[in-house]
Amino acid sequence: MKAKMALAKDFKLAKVDERIFGSFIEHLGRAVYNGIYEPTHPTADDQGFRKDVLELVRKLNVPIVRYPGGNFVSGYRWEDGIGDKATRPVRTDLAWSTIETNQVGIDEFQEWAKRANTQVMMAVNLGTRGVEEARNVIEYCNLQKGTYYSDLRVKNGFEQPFGIKTWCLGNEMDGPWQIGSKTAMEYGRLACETAKVMKWVDPTIELVACGSSSRYMDTFGRWESTVLEQCYDHVDFLSLHAYYGNPKNDTPNFLACSNNMDAYIREAVATCDYVKAIKRSNKQLYISFDEWNVWFHSNEQDKKIERWSIAPPLLEDIYTFEDALVVGCLLITLLQHSDRVKMACLAQLVNVIAPIMTENGGSAWAQTIFYPFFHASNYGRGTVLQSVIDSPCYSSPDFGDAAYLHAVPVWDEQEQTLTVFAVNRSMEESVQLALDLRDFEGYRLCEHTVLNHNDMKAVNSAACPNEVVPASLPIDFDGNEIALPAHSWNVLRFKKQ
Repeated sequence: MKAKMALAKDFKLAKVDERIFGSFIEHLGRAVYNGIYEPTHPTADDQGFRKDVLELVRKLNVPIVRYPGGNFVSGYRWEDGIGDKATRPVRTDLAWSTIETNQVGIDEFQEWAKRANTQVMMAVNLGTRGVEEARNVIEYCNLQKGTYYSDLRVKNGFEQPFGIKTWCLGNEMDGPWQIGSKTAMEYGRLACETAKVMKWVDPTIELVACGSSSRYMDTFGRWESTVLEQCYDHVDFLSLHAYYGNPKNDTPNFLACSNNMDAYIREAVATCDYVKAIKRSNKQLYISFDEWNVWFHSNEQDKKIERWSIAPPLLEDIYTFEDALVVGCLLITLLQHSDRVKMACLAQLVNVIAPIMTENGGSAWAQTIFYPFFHASNYGRGTVLQSVIDSPCYSSPDFGDAAYLHAVPVWDEQEQTLTVFAVNRSMEESVQLALDLRDFEGYRLCEHTVLNHNDMKAVNSAACPNEVVPASLPIDFDGNEIALPAHSWNVLRFKKQ
């Protein structure tokens, strides 16, 4: 099978905001407890954080991590997670029907973020709480001292402010599963007033308003326009959430699901621009795709979890090789929209629908989806170029026509590198890709990394952590064409000589 890609330095889409490679830690399942935090683990540091997990997180080069939810945040009292651990209350978490010990809160998480070389994207509770609590938490986190909550932080042992600059105004507020869910008008007004107060406390912050919980919600579209008509002037991002699965066990159809993400982004951007137009605004609103991933493997197992347990194994999808290809396709799609998608969070980071898995008291390992995210995060920083791709297509029952070749180029002008991320969606044929690089004179292919496996259902595990891992292929590029194996994730790294 033959395909073509043409690109040029002058045809730039956008500089990649590194926060597009963000992730997410929620107080859910084993994400926090026995995930990032396990004081009795052999690798635990002085704060109880697992150093083996920290090492894997640092490899992913995650620039921002959303916290503490998610559905959890809509019933959360942030004050429960600060100060003396011995006096912190143990509470029911209605979002996931579990028990929250509050041994980790913002005091601990901001310290974990420093050790993970990342920043915190903090969410405030607009389900059971509102303006006053949001005002108080940002005062606690960001003011120097001299007020009640900033002095309380100092009293708790933190002389310097946490300096959290990105804040989410609630989570999935149109979802009937959400604690304190709202109508679009109710949420829009609350988001507006909360945003105003938070920026009065700290004018340097950025705020994310909740979009509809998914493209398939009846509220989608109308929710966004109503909410943004209320709070457009006071927020900086609109959030999108999407999860994909393969319950039909139809791999080609599954690999086409990035078409859905593409349409979702376009529709959300159009709605943002509609509100911009009717407000006669000069302000550009951006997208924070702050929950996205594959999620379906653990659905039946989760029904068997006993209620009111502490850190049960919830949402622990064990990812296959085909899931890794889908994650690669979704990453490519996010990069293709880097002009408007400035933040995105792979949900989540450890144990809960995550690239990193752990055993309680035991090992930590990388799941299959770890690798495309690792490649994109480490090599996808630069400028996305507008490419022209000519590829044969196939028809998928749920997502329409999909090109066999799904690809995006990222140029780092300073480092003089060009990286092409490409997924060959064909189950049977390699793609002979013709690359028109006439504008990149002197650039030579220095690395071709591929993620490939004969078994689409192959997984990594504690017993066999390296079943699905990337490999370096011999450089077989004549300056024009290169072969991309059937059903493969590819990273082509060109360097100016």
